[in-house]
Amino acid sequence: MTIQLYLYTTSHCHLCEHAESIVASLAHRYDMQWAKVEIADDATLLELYEVKIPVLKRLDSGAEIGWPFNEIDVENLLMQKISGQQ
Repeated sequence: MTIQLYLYTTSHCHLCEHAESIVASLAHRYDMQWAKVEIADDATLLELYEVKIPVLKRLDSGAEIGWPFNEIDVENLLMQKISGQQ
């Protein structure tokens, strides 16, 4: 099962660029797809994440990790079991 992720970000955010490089470095090792989501384009997302970005969200469970995170933190997010799954 491919894990779907959103990376909440905004332009001119050097921390977001660093987070993107971490996620990209893991993409070849895991069955995952991810997309950058620009929070400035959505008032609700801006309100939720403005002072928290970058934030990586797993779409199937809703689990999130916020900055600072590293490869190990992202791997832990990817390895989480979903309630009801074996």
